[in-house]
Amino acid sequence: MNPFLIIEREGAIITARMNRPETRNALTEPSQMQEIIDLCSHIRRDRTVKVLVLTGVATSFCAGGNVKDMKERGGIFAGSPYELRDSYRDGIQRIPLALYDLDVPVIAAVNGAAIGAGLDLACMADIRICSERALFAESFVKLGIVPGDGGAWLLPRVIGLPKAILMAFTGDTIDAAKALDYGLVAQVVPAADLEREAQALAQRIAANPAHALRLTKRLLREGQHMRLDSLLELSAAYQALAHHTDDHAEAVNAFLEKRPAVYTDK
Repeated sequence: MNPFLIIEREGAIITARMNRPETRNALTEPSQMQEIIDLCSHIRRDRTVKVLVLTGVATSFCAGGNVKDMKERGGIFAGSPYELRDSYRDGIQRIPLALYDLDVPVIAAVNGAAIGAGLDLACMADIRICSERALFAESFVKLGIVPGDGGAWLLPRVIGLPKAILMAFTGDTIDAAKALDYGLVAQVVPAADLEREAQALAQRIAANPAHALRLTKRLLREGQHMRLDSLLELSAAYQALAHHTDDHAEAVNAFLEKRPAVYTDK
């Protein structure tokens, strides 16, 4: 079978497209999950990568779990309650740990439906932009289940607890305009422009020094659960590292000399 992810690279930007249009890019096979985890491992090791763009092919971003497998208690939904628990822990729950904790910025370009685990996957990114055709739902309750992939932690941090409660308790689907109003996405664009806009944003981010991007993202992540005094200590340590990089010196010189900076990621 063809890989779940179509992976392309242009300069410092990696674009990964989920490629199962026949299932609306449902995320339900262990091999699919492993591909995402392996990609994250590769990016962590490759210091030349600055941005990851995640999107879907055809008309969907990701439809979440395969409901047919749920009905048949097959695939990752097979087995006893204890086996099913381990299936979640050893499968889909590895994705938020790998993707959310990436040091490089992640952009979710939501081209269509992001439902259930698909919405939670989008929330693992740092920035979400979407097509005007995009739809979003934290729909687990409508299937009599709960967010098993970290959605109860992710969604409130993206849109705030009151709106996350509303989406999780109703399971209702919201459109792109409502997603923008909720703060779930940063931008809504025509479907034909989504890829171009996502790549343009990735280029603007990738124009900055790699070390500064990675350290800044780590501070933003750590700041979500650290006390201010602890974060200030970490910030001081990271800043000391940043001040002693070649790219910092180049940025300062370029600013003073009123010219574009040329970074070497050193």
